[in-house]
Amino acid sequence: MRVLDLLDRLIAFPTVSKDSNLALIDWAQTHLVACGFDVTRVPSPCGHKAGLVANRGGSGGTILSAHVDVVPTQGQPWTRDPFAMTREGTRLYGRGTTDMKGFVACALTLAEDMPADAGPVSIVLSWDEELGCIGIPHMMDAVRALGPQKLCVVGEPTSLRMATGHKGKIAWRGVCSGQAGHSAMAPMFRNALHGACDLVSALRREQAALIADGAQDNGYDVPCSTLHVGVLRGGTALNIVPDSAEVLFEARHLAVDDPADLLARVMDGLTGIEVSRTFAYPGLDADPDAPALSRIRALSRGLIKVSYGTEAGFFAPMLPTVVCGPGDMAQGHQPDEFIDIEQLTRCVDMLRALV
Repeated sequence: MRVLDLLDRLIAFPTVSKDSNLALIDWAQTHLVACGFDVTRVPSPCGHKAGLVANRGGSGGTILSAHVDVVPTQGQPWTRDPFAMTREGTRLYGRGTTDMKGFVACALTLAEDMPADAGPVSIVLSWDEELGCIGIPHMMDAVRALGPQKLCVVGEPTSLRMATGHKGKIAWRGVCSGQAGHSAMAPMFRNALHGACDLVSALRREQAALIADGAQDNGYDVPCSTLHVGVLRGGTALNIVPDSAEVLFEARHLAVDDPADLLARVMDGLTGIEVSRTFAYPGLDADPDAPALSRIRALSRGLIKVSYGTEAGFFAPMLPTVVCGPGDMAQGHQPDEFIDIEQLTRCVDMLRALV
């Protein structure tokens, strides 16, 4: 049960996205070098985080990709120490057990004990996925330097089912301008919050149009592209007309929908609003019948698409890519997050058979 020892060690690193991950990366780099991997370390622009691109065997093999950051635990009613793995029966509790250090532990277990007839294997560990796939774009040059590979498996939790698709995401910040003035003369001034409300109304109209007439993919719980407003703020006092307001909104889009077109339709006719993109990641739309995916499809426990985003869309332009990993995302980001031991042992067996 080496995979349990490695997961226990990984959970002990409190790699919440806002904090440094360097202690974990140092440990993982030492571990992979000892396992015979050539390791390239990719520092973050800020220097407080890093990722690893490790390879054994050269080109023509399988990439196993994962992020090592986890979401915060503050404000959640944990009944166990989130950064000390706790075993109760067949369950392993701790922050990141499911999302997604469980898969990292499986990949490192494989690295320790590679089958004698294994093909080339690469392990990619990234930072700040939970903040919007921030780290992986900085790592793609090092991934491309591996040379052509056959397959990429992003090990987000799918209960070991093969996920061939997820929506892309783009997030925007809309700043609405107005004119400050006394509320007793409000009609004489342009109210920035009114502009923000106009933007929200336009987003709601476009969402209704997407539901009624937009592209549909019934592989998703919500089959069309979605638009969402997460934050609206503005104003300083009730008796002052606000001169500025902010709207944070997003699109989670099907592959056939261009987010630039979605935004253009939303903004048509609106004035006094400056929109900037805050982050984006591409979607995934793999062909489940592609020959390169036949082996993992046979080893996996079913075929799905997932509602959450992953780093898979960054790999997909280069090689066949799927999402498949241990655990259930229903446990991810939750207090008392856990994974079942059976999921980890099956994952290790699947990876060994795959390579």
